[in-house]
Amino acid sequence: MRTRIKLLVALAGVLLAAPALPAQRAAGSFQVIVNANNPVSSVDARQLSRMFRKEITRWADGSAVAPVDQKPDSPARAAFSTGVHGRSPALIAEFWRQQIFSGRSVPPTEKASDAEVMEFVRANPGAVGYVSSTAPLGAGVKAVTVGR
Repeated sequence: MRTRIKLLVALAGVLLAAPALPAQRAAGSFQVIVNANNPVSSVDARQLSRMFRKEITRWADGSAVAPVDQKPDSPARAAFSTGVHGRSPALIAEFWRQQIFSGRSVPPTEKASDAEVMEFVRANPGAVGYVSSTAPLGAGVKAVTVGR
């Protein structure tokens, strides 16, 4: 049993260690947002993936990163997972199961809609999230460019 668990952990690590695909692969499907007071205007896709995997926990100014995901069946989540992580939502879910099981970490906060993600980002200065590409951004949030 222990060998099987170690094998699953190793497999998840290998799958997530490969380079992420550029966000442009799913261009038009989602937009990444941060709090309007965050000075960031662009973020590298690999760094963004690491933020959502909680490997990067601080912005350049030292403030805490607070990633927020959409619900598992959200089209925006599927596009984000593929475009930023370079993995299917199922593989990302497996990564988090392994993290939880091993006691290493817990997944990002999860919200049920674009409006709830925007509300979370608006209320948390270090938050980073994503919404559908057609979602109108309200006051207190701004879109950032995702680079390679």
